[in-house]
Amino acid sequence: MVQIVVVRISLASFELERADEVEQRLAESEHSLRSAIKKLAGNRGYYVGIDRKSGTMTNTSLWESLESAQAMASLPEMLALRGAFEALGVHFQTITNHDVLWRL
Repeated sequence: MVQIVVVRISLASFELERADEVEQRLAESEHSLRSAIKKLAGNRGYYVGIDRKSGTMTNTSLWESLESAQAMASLPEMLALRGAFEALGVHFQTITNHDVLWRL
């Protein structure tokens, strides 16, 4: 069994009235991101979510190593989308990489 050692979390916020637009853009982003992320070494899962009530969105991923998690920071397909989300008023927080301490 492959050990997951890092959880990477990207959190962003947006105005509640932009929720439909943000959700649509997140859905569209799957087209360009899915194959690119699947090609990254060490990726063991990638989740995209939206909380319409709090005006937040998250990308959470599972990785075999910190080095493999950090590869997301330079993924061209991801970098290309940042501006599109910022144009919708999305504000990104600092992306964090968490060492896994325990799991179910």
